[in-house]
Amino acid sequence: MFKGLSKTMISKLGYEIRPVRKEVNTSGYVLYSYLDQDGSFDYEKYRKIQEEGNKRKISQVWAIEENIAFLADYIKTRIESPKFGICHGTRRGKEQSWFSAALGCDVIGTEISDTAEDFPNTIQWDFHEAKPEWLDSVDFIYSNSFDHSYDPEKCLNVWMSCLKKNGLCIIEHSSLHEPQGANELDPFGAEIWVMPYLITMWGGGKFVVRQILTAPQKNDRVTHQQFIVIQNF
Repeated sequence: MFKGLSKTMISKLGYEIRPVRKEVNTSGYVLYSYLDQDGSFDYEKYRKIQEEGNKRKISQVWAIEENIAFLADYIKTRIESPKFGICHGTRRGKEQSWFSAALGCDVIGTEISDTAEDFPNTIQWDFHEAKPEWLDSVDFIYSNSFDHSYDPEKCLNVWMSCLKKNGLCIIEHSSLHEPQGANELDPFGAEIWVMPYLITMWGGGKFVVRQILTAPQKNDRVTHQQFIVIQNF
């Protein structure tokens, strides 16, 4: 009765309740579902939550410069003269500036929020999609925001489609990216041990987990921090 009354009152005020459901999977990962009243995917709900979260945390920087330098050195040993990289979900854009300085190449960042225009070399973009000019044209992709994906299988396949042959996709993973850390802002959470299985299954033979690297510098909020290196065939 109270639930129905609350919905009625909220409706009169011009609002509505829309569920964000957490799908619990016993195989080591969880994924939130953004549903409208008909049970269909509500993209606008997802986008609104991401934009609000971005603006709420706009002063925060998750990436660590020492870790980016470590990854840049790793990239140099496997890609000769990288020319173009993309960092997805960068908020303040520190990642791309550090990579660009370390590698001497063009690196851009994407951010779903309109705050993207406030930071250098950052475009407003949903990382579940690819610009045509990116396809088969990117040397490396880096992200610490894979947990923000509403469809990680689609997302990863889009990223990998942008890489050149033997290009690298580096996904940062930590204890905050595990199932217990998932919420409506960070919808995907997975145990580190299940990530290679998921990536292999999603790739269908098109790409492979090359290595899992331990971050030289750990964020104060996490108990462990790794980089999952995925290579295109």
